[in-house]
Amino acid sequence: MTEQARLREVYATKVMPALISKFGYPNALAVPRLEKIVINVGVGDAIQSIKLLDAAAAELALIAGQKPIITRARKSIANFKLREGNPIGCAVTLRGRHMYEFLDRLIGIALPRVRDFRGVPTRSFDGRGNYTLGLQDQLVFLEVNYSKVEKIRGMNISIVTTSRTDEEARELLRLLGMPFRKAAA
Repeated sequence: MTEQARLREVYATKVMPALISKFGYPNALAVPRLEKIVINVGVGDAIQSIKLLDAAAAELALIAGQKPIITRARKSIANFKLREGNPIGCAVTLRGRHMYEFLDRLIGIALPRVRDFRGVPTRSFDGRGNYTLGLQDQLVFLEVNYSKVEKIRGMNISIVTTSRTDEEARELLRLLGMPFRKAAA
C-alpha cells in the first residue's frame, strides 16, 4: 500500500467538512479540490546559451520531482532577437500525490524562507478559482544546491482548483495552510 501525502489527508479529514459547512455543498463531489499545479520558469537568456536552459530544467526537476518540458516561443520578436520555435523556458505539471507533496513543501518550507515574508497576496486569483504565485528565486527550495546555481531565476506557480469562485478557492487554500497576507486594518 502506498503512503498518502499528508496534505491530502488534511483535505479529506478537515478541509472538506469545513467547506461543506461553510458553503453548503449538496455532496462531497461538489466540494472544490486541487486539480493541478503548474510550475513555469522563463529563461530569456536561452537565446544566447542553451546550457542555461538545461541548468534551469535540471533545477526545476529537483524542485518538482519530475522532468519538465521545454517551452518554445510562439511568435518571433525582432527586438528580443527571438524566433518562433526557439526554446525559452521550461514547465512542469504536477497532479495527484506529487501535487500535494509539492504544495506541502511550498507552504511549510519554501515560503517561510522568503526574505521579509509577510504572506502571499490575496489578489492573485483569476476570477475562476485559480491562484498564481510568483517566486523571485529558486533558492528557497531546499532541493536546490546553492553552490551549483549559475543564475538566480524566478518562477510562476499556478494552483488550479475545481472551485467556481475566488472566494471558494481562497477558503480552500487557506484551510490547506496557505499563508495569505493579513488585510491592513
